[in-house]
Amino acid sequence: MWNKVLDWFGFGNQDHSHGEHGHDHHGPHGHTHGVIDATIATTDRGIWAIKWSFIILAVTAVIQIGVVAISGSVALLADTIHNVADATTAIPLWIAFVLARRKPSKTFTYGLGRVEDLAGIVIVAIILFSALFAGYEAIHRLINPQPVTNLGWLTAAGIVGFIGNEVVAVFRIRIGREINSAALIADGFHARTDGLTSLAVVAGAIGVWFGFPLADPIVGLLITIAIFGIVWQSARSVLTRMLDGVEPGIVEEIEHAAAHVPGIDKVAEAKARWLGHKLHVDVAVVVSDSLLLAEANAISGNLERELFAHIPALSVATVRFVTPEPESHHHAPEPFQVKGKLANGLLEIVDTDAGERMRLRVSRHVEGMKATVRILRGHGIVETIPLIPLNDDHHILQSTVAPTEPHEFDAELRLSSNSMTEELPFRMVEPEGHHH
Repeated sequence: MWNKVLDWFGFGNQDHSHGEHGHDHHGPHGHTHGVIDATIATTDRGIWAIKWSFIILAVTAVIQIGVVAISGSVALLADTIHNVADATTAIPLWIAFVLARRKPSKTFTYGLGRVEDLAGIVIVAIILFSALFAGYEAIHRLINPQPVTNLGWLTAAGIVGFIGNEVVAVFRIRIGREINSAALIADGFHARTDGLTSLAVVAGAIGVWFGFPLADPIVGLLITIAIFGIVWQSARSVLTRMLDGVEPGIVEEIEHAAAHVPGIDKVAEAKARWLGHKLHVDVAVVVSDSLLLAEANAISGNLERELFAHIPALSVATVRFVTPEPESHHHAPEPFQVKGKLANGLLEIVDTDAGERMRLRVSRHVEGMKATVRILRGHGIVETIPLIPLNDDHHILQSTVAPTEPHEFDAELRLSSNSMTEELPFRMVEPEGHHH
């Protein structure tokens, strides 16, 4: 029974399954006052939790403002500003949601998701102004002490602040566990910490009660310092989003998603940016250049599905294919692009463990095709180099010997299959400075 009570208040430990891959797909999250975490905003229950958290903290702040007016407590003033800062965290979310409903236009082709960043800057400015005001009042009261009255109401207001934050904490933690949102759970524990700040107001009132009037402005100054911490955290978060910064865990999730897709050799580049509460991802992957178009399209589709499964806030995923790093050394001639009736591909001189070899990678070819390179060396001398499948892969044909130096010559690639033959002339030229 006791464990159930502790769990209801968010003190218990709960384990949750995070999908078929057995790990948390939400990535790292932390509480920031300038930006609402996108994974919360992607669910109706998350939005509902944010809305009611805003209402509870707003009502708490209104009650405290009334007591500030009759008591003259700067400690309670600072705590009220603190609670207002937490409540207004939801404002960028609603502005972004209202404007995000508008369809993209010819001017705003990506929509108006960026408006949340502008709203975040406004909130940071408001919190900064409030912190400066609270700090000024606290220092002024330290220099020019004034009596603090209605200590009973002051104590009650501090307790109300604690209860309001604790209600929000329990609310956020319970809903966060319900929807498996690590970010909302973290917000709940943050609200619980804020409740302890409200209890500091009670400590200040008790100090005044026992004949230490400076206890109130000292507590107000300490709370002001905490608000400046919020300003720093919020400004850093908002500016990071404005500069297209993302949490490091997002790139890790992209790479992890790619690891689940067969056929992807590696992730060459992973980019992500926020547009409001939606994430846009651009990922470049390396695959075998011998893949057919249908196989490449299947890999692209599988990667997109994995990305959407791993990143709940994902809105757009762009998958690009890039060619692997060329194996040819810097002395080798430029490759020859093969475009014929019997095959398409790339013919090049590459470095292997056995030495230099001629290699033909084909993306399309007729069945049973054979390939031979005929190099014209002058004076009627022709160097013939057969190309055979490498490791039984008919999309990669390679010579068993190296072409004779120098690697600057006129040649032809002879392709044949049954009764069909094709001769594709080409010329290879060594880079400047490496002539023999």
